[in-house]
Amino acid sequence: MTQTPGSKVALFIDADNAPAKATDAILTELAQYGSLAIRRAYGNWKNENLKSWEDILFEKAIQPIQQFDMTKGKNATDMAMTIDVMDIMYQGTIDTFCLVSSDCDFAPLATRLRAQGNTVIGFGERKTPPAFANVCNSFSYIGDDEAQNYESQTIGPMDGKTLKGDTALLNLLRRAVETSENDDGWALLSSVGLHINNHTSFNVRNYGYKRLKDLFEAIDLFEISVAEGGHTLVKDKRKTTPKT
Repeated sequence: MTQTPGSKVALFIDADNAPAKATDAILTELAQYGSLAIRRAYGNWKNENLKSWEDILFEKAIQPIQQFDMTKGKNATDMAMTIDVMDIMYQGTIDTFCLVSSDCDFAPLATRLRAQGNTVIGFGERKTPPAFANVCNSFSYIGDDEAQNYESQTIGPMDGKTLKGDTALLNLLRRAVETSENDDGWALLSSVGLHINNHTSFNVRNYGYKRLKDLFEAIDLFEISVAEGGHTLVKDKRKTTPKT
């Protein structure tokens, strides 16, 4: 996604359930969506477990929001963060919300934000339950290892054989192409991407790629072409007529 002039982004971090080392990767990703107007991180900052956040909060101009652990076993941070997000949503000044957490308790919040017409970008560790990850417009898995090398997602781009073995991924891509294709079987890549984003929290970076086009080329089950005007087209090779 490219940056939209005038678009405003709000970042909300559940520091109890997010790795501090991922902050650079998160800010880099959010730069594609617009201007970052709000930066907040929630947690009990007296807790030694959040010590790794201290320098990052000041360096990245993230506002720390103190939330004491009022009851053992209960996470008051979730409630405080949810209330603030809802307050800002109703102000109507933000159109893109970034929720950083590995906690599925934020799934209802993400659902409500999207129902209001907002874009929801999620980040969390690999342990994040699908209930939260899938409801976001885009969700990226970020942990300590990924944060060390965000561009390559640590393991590097997945090879074609591995990608072809991912049945869910292939079905998703093929359905998106089929839904967007013209009579000749060609589909605008931008339309394919829009279809995917409307149906799932898919993010090409989770497969080690920067662009959707790169992912299609790596799988090698689709044809890629450039039309007049520079628009990229994609076609399922199964619909290509063999040459005689």
